[in-house]
Amino acid sequence: MKRIFFKGRFIFIPLAVAAFLSLISFVVMQLWNALLPAILHVGVITFWQAMGIFILCKILFGFGKGGRGFGRGGGAPWMRHKMEERFKNMTPEEREKFKQQWSDRCGFGRRGDHFGHRRWDDFAEVKTDTAKPTE
Repeated sequence: MKRIFFKGRFIFIPLAVAAFLSLISFVVMQLWNALLPAILHVGVITFWQAMGIFILCKILFGFGKGGRGFGRGGGAPWMRHKMEERFKNMTPEEREKFKQQWSDRCGFGRRGDHFGHRRWDDFAEVKTDTAKPTE
């Protein structure tokens, strides 16, 4: 009885994947054809084009990492493990020096901001010399 279950499972998995891909492709096609021609004045797409768009997006943007985006624990697992090991073996002084070096490399040390974001140190300072005298 157990052998029949395992054989059936290997047949069921590809069928389930094909059914899921077909359903997602149909949803992508319906959404595209309902929204984008009226909004962006693009043409309607077929089922196979929708499947291609879905697969292309999965290749370009990832296969679902569970909400880990930029700045929230993303990155390659081997790199995260390597950095964790490196931090474990550092003294607190070495950690601060390392953080400062990366802060300087990313532009915080030169401009005081990085892509429009302010440094945490800037929030403690109150700048009063920014007001221009009126004439």
